[in-house]
Amino acid sequence: MIKVLIVEDSPVTQELLAYTLSTDPSISITGFANNGEEALQLIEKEQPDVIAMDWQMPKLNGLEATHRIMETRPIPIVIVTGSIALNDTTVTFSLMEAGALAIVKKPHGIHHPDYGRDAKKLIETLKLMSEIKLVRRSNANRINKKNTVVPSVSEHFQSTKHLLNDKKQDIQIVVIGASTGGPLILQKILKGLSKNISVPVLIVQHITKGFINGFSDWLGKTTGFPIHVASEGETLLAGHAYIAPDDYHTGIINGPKIKLSNHSPENGLRPSVSFLFRSTAETYGTDAIGILLSGMGSDGAVELKLMRDAGAITIAQDQESSVVFGMPGEAIKLKAAKYILAPDEMINMLNLLIKKKSG
Repeated sequence: MIKVLIVEDSPVTQELLAYTLSTDPSISITGFANNGEEALQLIEKEQPDVIAMDWQMPKLNGLEATHRIMETRPIPIVIVTGSIALNDTTVTFSLMEAGALAIVKKPHGIHHPDYGRDAKKLIETLKLMSEIKLVRRSNANRINKKNTVVPSVSEHFQSTKHLLNDKKQDIQIVVIGASTGGPLILQKILKGLSKNISVPVLIVQHITKGFINGFSDWLGKTTGFPIHVASEGETLLAGHAYIAPDDYHTGIINGPKIKLSNHSPENGLRPSVSFLFRSTAETYGTDAIGILLSGMGSDGAVELKLMRDAGAITIAQDQESSVVFGMPGEAIKLKAAKYILAPDEMINMLNLLIKKKSG
């Protein structure tokens, strides 16, 4: 049985979540907390496998509760929220910085037509996150996080035959696909990239519908990188990042310009990483870099192989740094990734390959 602690101050929502989770026989609700203080007490008593937590609560809100849980007794936390206002979603992503693993929208009422879909997503996410093993975050690490130094791996890569050849390629674009565990890795990569890069970056991040604008805002504020939610026909600018919008596949046409599509979902998803990578392989061939980050499922794996076969530089996140190794793991099985790297290594490699030449 997977033991779930529900942290939510609304009795009505507590009841809805309890009913929803009770439909899965592998889940046991180990307790209810009305705020962060109660959650900290129940964690010691009940020892849950995963926590479903809102962030707007009295006494001790979800953000500070997450910090304390990660510093004392780390347990996977899934943010379950109904808030989709810009400010609320920005706070939600701050919760992920603090250590929460995923964001799920609260299910609609049981008579709502979307209830079944929402309930399935919530249950799947809690079950998957319950399997993640976490390490304790010290308070010192929290304070000094902004000053973390990315270790240089330039010499390692420059010594490889592959990278020496790759540096000769005329890279025109970087495309990135991510799902569960992706937001913080994307934040790390964009924050670590030189502000003087010569190409645009196009991203598909699987995320709960309604959160994409808040995600874009948070990513821009915390990285200093110009971030846009992609729009139809938009011209791609070097040194800018573009995120696929809700419910639209996002690809590229010559220009380079963004092409949005409402074609059927791929791998059950829209936007899909597969659509972006396939479009990139067709449009750019050897002149692209494709990166597949942490995420459940296999979206983008086959198409990363298409990119590699077309001559592109392809990268999969390594297992040790992935929250969920599904997507990069599938790509590695297909031999779609030319490089298997940790995020720090990706940053250094990208800066070597796409930084503008001086003069």
